[in-house]
Amino acid sequence: MARLRRLDFEALAGLIAAVTALVLHLLHVADEGLLLAIILVILALILLRDMRREDREEQETRAIEHAITAIADIRAAVLPADTVLIGPTALREESARFSQRARGEMVWFNVCLSMFEPQALFDVLLRPAIENPRVSAVRFVLDEGERERWEAIVLPKVAVCEGAASVAEPIWTTLDESVSCILADTDAGGVEALLSFWGEPFMARSAGRDVPRYIFHVQRHSELIGRLRELERNYRLAGSR
Repeated sequence: MARLRRLDFEALAGLIAAVTALVLHLLHVADEGLLLAIILVILALILLRDMRREDREEQETRAIEHAITAIADIRAAVLPADTVLIGPTALREESARFSQRARGEMVWFNVCLSMFEPQALFDVLLRPAIENPRVSAVRFVLDEGERERWEAIVLPKVAVCEGAASVAEPIWTTLDESVSCILADTDAGGVEALLSFWGEPFMARSAGRDVPRYIFHVQRHSELIGRLRELERNYRLAGSR
């Protein structure tokens, strides 16, 4: 049965008709009209075979395209996202968790220090990093315009934290970037980041302070990590000169 299914019946019928026509012609049994009719039948069979083959090939092509799309959808569902958007309701919790999971040097790049003025925000956002024993250094890369806030708002709060010695003197430079981020190694292995942007809708203006409203948790496998580290490194080197 399998062999029968693989046979090309149109081609077989055409071959039989061609052989029959040739034999009849050699025996002078059939006239030219009959031979012409046989030839037309053969051509019709060939055309029918080609049409069926094209239809089958189109079906196979569509099936392959559907399979490729399905595979792409499965890969997108399985692969972890490069970034995760954190909204206002989870922002404080996620920020505290990030600081608690950090280790090694933790860099705060281009952040607005006015958000540390309320003690509650300082305790949620910065204190967990300072008091995390696995964080060896908390380093800020800041615009010169933040120097007054650093001395008046942040330093007094830092001084009463356990692990205050881990907070290094900020690197002061001229920052003209809309990007704000926190970079740190994590206990999951690899550098991760909390990324935000100045201005709406990512920052909210509240009582004269710029407070993050939305942040992106950039995962360690994201290509963004390398770019953020390069950006921070360039400004750090410029401020160290």
